[in-house]
Amino acid sequence: MRAIAAGVSDVGLQREHNEDSFVVLKEYDLFVVADGMGGHRAGDVASKLATETISEFFKSTANDDVTWPFHFDTNLSEEENRLLTGIRVANRQIFERSTRSREYHGMGTTVVGAMFSPRKNRMYIGHVGDSRCYRVRDGAIQLLTRDHSLINDYLLAMPDLTEEQRSELPKNVITRALGMQDQVVVDIQHDDPRPGDVYCLCSDGLSGMVTDEEILKVVTTSADIRVACQALITRANEHGGEDNITAVLIKIEEHLDAPTEEIPAARRSAAPREGGGAAAEGEGDDDLGMSDEPTAPGIPGTAGGPRPKPQPS
Repeated sequence: MRAIAAGVSDVGLQREHNEDSFVVLKEYDLFVVADGMGGHRAGDVASKLATETISEFFKSTANDDVTWPFHFDTNLSEEENRLLTGIRVANRQIFERSTRSREYHGMGTTVVGAMFSPRKNRMYIGHVGDSRCYRVRDGAIQLLTRDHSLINDYLLAMPDLTEEQRSELPKNVITRALGMQDQVVVDIQHDDPRPGDVYCLCSDGLSGMVTDEEILKVVTTSADIRVACQALITRANEHGGEDNITAVLIKIEEHLDAPTEEIPAARRSAAPREGGGAAAEGEGDDDLGMSDEPTAPGIPGTAGGPRPKPQPS
């Protein structure tokens, strides 16, 4: 089997700058979405640093004789260790940058990463925060990750909370993110894909504006995953576009001895169009192809301040 991937990031309708980043690193079958937070410049810097660091770690550890910066967990596979370590290295880089610079103090980012192993026919998924991974299979959609949010933590400890009690809890507070502390707990799992499966990595600018059922409908009715990516962004903006929106779709195909294929997807800049919306970066300059560079576009900062994603206690 092989993976075909496409991604789009959009500023949305109510933010001035795009603080999301994403990467598709086709030679390593690596896919990452990060959603930054912080003051002026900080959110964009954090998400970009996350995608760049994870990508560089995968590139630098391609050879077997490289020493890894963290202990190898013998209970996990090599692929799980690689994804886990890449995310942990990114956390440390962001934390150290924030402690050295007053300008970036308190910055952080969520992250969700997926790595496909053609040799094992397995998808490895790691995440921190509320960026999500869905799987669409046989006309059904399943959320594979669990948001590290205040609401979910309460529900885990007190599953019998009434609807009224749930409604009183803050809805947009995460309890885990990269850069908050020098160590971070990363949730790692694996999934056994089938031909035709589509994995959706996204920031909460998509999952918070578009229902799971709508995501399913878009993915299953679109001509291809590039069209589906753009349709998801459009749908989130139609529902208000309250945050930056990023979607990366990964389709699994039955194909012997074939590597990951990368389908070009429009990149969206943070420059607002007249009358709202966002302009495509490099519009008119043939700059619509997604490159291997480990970051999606984004201009630092956020209109109206950061989302309330505080440092975990």
